[in-house]
Amino acid sequence: MLPIMLDLRSRKVLVVGGGRIATRKAHALSDDGAFVTVIAPSVTDELRGMHNVTVLERAYSTGDALKFQLVITATGDHVVDQQIYDEADAAGIWVNSADDPQRCSFYLAATHRDGDVVIAVSTQGKSPALATHLRNQIAATLPTNLAQAALELARQRTELHETGISTESIDWSQRIADALD
Repeated sequence: MLPIMLDLRSRKVLVVGGGRIATRKAHALSDDGAFVTVIAPSVTDELRGMHNVTVLERAYSTGDALKFQLVITATGDHVVDQQIYDEADAAGIWVNSADDPQRCSFYLAATHRDGDVVIAVSTQGKSPALATHLRNQIAATLPTNLAQAALELARQRTELHETGISTESIDWSQRIADALD
């Protein structure tokens, strides 16, 4: 599978479920700039106070998913999750059912972020716990200035492009070492 990172800024995303897992997913989506709607009969207090999150305290209704570009289910009810998956999939909407790889058209990676640098680990839904463990181990070994290094290297890249030099032919090894130093 191709590892793809989506830019969810200003995208409409639906999270169905109001518990701990839905709260974590909604928080991550909101942090990435998505406009999140949560539908669940009951929700955590944390969900109610989140930025960029609209909470609808009710059961999922047929057709709800069709208003969104991305859907995540975290209901714990396989019948409801299957209904949502079937509806979204038929409409060409990407859907992820938490802890249920058979009802996923995409998988969420365990990520570590430092500014624009994102390290992602995925087991394609097989073992989120393993992905999280590996992410934590990798993150512990990373330099602490990745965000600044990425900005400096982006500046250099822009400077090279402005002078007509292709960055494809440059050996970036020393530049990267200097930016991380």
